[in-house]
Amino acid sequence: MSKFWSPEVRELTPYVPGEQPRERLIKLNTNENPYPPAPGVEAVLRDFPADHLRRYPDPESRALREALAAELGVTPEQVFVGNGSDEVLALAFQAFFRQPRPLEMPEITYSFYPVYCRLYGIERRALPLTPAHEVDLDAFSPDSGGAVFANPNAPTGHGHGREALAGLLERVSESVVLVDEAYVDFGGESAVPLVERFPNLLVTGTFSKSRSLAGLRLGYAVGSRELIEGLERVKDSFNSYPIDSLASAVAIAALADREHFEACREKVITTRERTRDRLERLGFTVLPSRTNFLLVTHPEQDAAQLFVGLRERGILVRHFNTEALRDYLRISVGTEDEMDSLVETLETLCQAAP
Repeated sequence: MSKFWSPEVRELTPYVPGEQPRERLIKLNTNENPYPPAPGVEAVLRDFPADHLRRYPDPESRALREALAAELGVTPEQVFVGNGSDEVLALAFQAFFRQPRPLEMPEITYSFYPVYCRLYGIERRALPLTPAHEVDLDAFSPDSGGAVFANPNAPTGHGHGREALAGLLERVSESVVLVDEAYVDFGGESAVPLVERFPNLLVTGTFSKSRSLAGLRLGYAVGSRELIEGLERVKDSFNSYPIDSLASAVAIAALADREHFEACREKVITTRERTRDRLERLGFTVLPSRTNFLLVTHPEQDAAQLFVGLRERGILVRHFNTEALRDYLRISVGTEDEMDSLVETLETLCQAAP
C-alpha cells in the first residue's frame, strides 16, 4: 500500500472484470455480443470528419438523448447518458444512495454494486434470493435508503415482469429504486414505461450488450426529470463532457438500424436456448435465462476444474470463486460454432473426469 493514498483508498476492494486475454481464445466470459454492430456504425467510423475532434462535444449530448428518447418512448429530458452503464451507476449511487438508511440489494447480483457502496461509504443490506434463484421483490423494505438490482439479474439470469416491478414500486415509494437493464433485450420486459407512474424509478441500460458496442463505453439512464437532474448535478461536478462526438454519432447510427438489432438479438436467444438443451443433456443444471449468458452447474463435476480444463483447450468462461457461486460457471452466448466447440469440449471433460 502506498503512503500517498487517501485512507479510504486503502480499504477499497475494486471490482474485478472478466479476463481480457491476449492470446486467441473462444471468449465466452464477459457477455459481449458475438455479432458486429450495425453496418451504419462502420460508416460513421469511416466517414467521421477528424476536424470535429478539435472542438469539445455537446455537454448535454442532446442528439444522442433525442435518439434514445425516440427509441424508448420518453422525452429527452428523461434521459441521461454516460461512459458505459458502470459510470451511470456510479453517479447514481453518489446522487441517490448516500443516505442514513442502508441501501438494499440482492445477495447475488452485479458485483460492482458492493464496490460502489464501499467507495461512497454506503451501508449495504444484502437480501437472499428465493429458492428458485430469483430476486425476491417482497424482501425490499419501504423504509430503506434505496433499492438496486439487475433485471434480468446477473449472474443468475432471471427477470421479473413489469407488473411485478410495479408492485414493488407501489410499496417502496420514498426512496430511489434503480433497475439495471443491461440484459433486458434478450428476453426481459423493460421497466421504462413505469417511469411516468413512479417518480422514484431509475432505469439504466447499456450499448455494450445488444448493440454490440462494449468497446465504445456508452450507457444511459431513464427516469423522472427530478432524478435526471440529480444525475446531471453530480456529472457536472465531475466531468462536464462525458460523451465524445464520435461515440455519440456511432450510438445514433446503432439505434437507427432496428432490423440489425432484432436479427442479432434473436440469434443470441436462439443459440442460448439450443445450448441450454445440449448442456442439460450432458447432465448440467442450467438456470432459466433472459440474458445473453447461462449460469450452469454439474452435480458430478467441479466447476473450477471445468473452468481450467476449458481454458487449457482455448475456451474462456467465467468462474466466480465465492461461497455462493463456486459451483457454477457463467457462460456467455457466442456464435453457433463457438457454442458447438464449448459443448463438445465439456462433453470430453465430463467423460474424462474420474
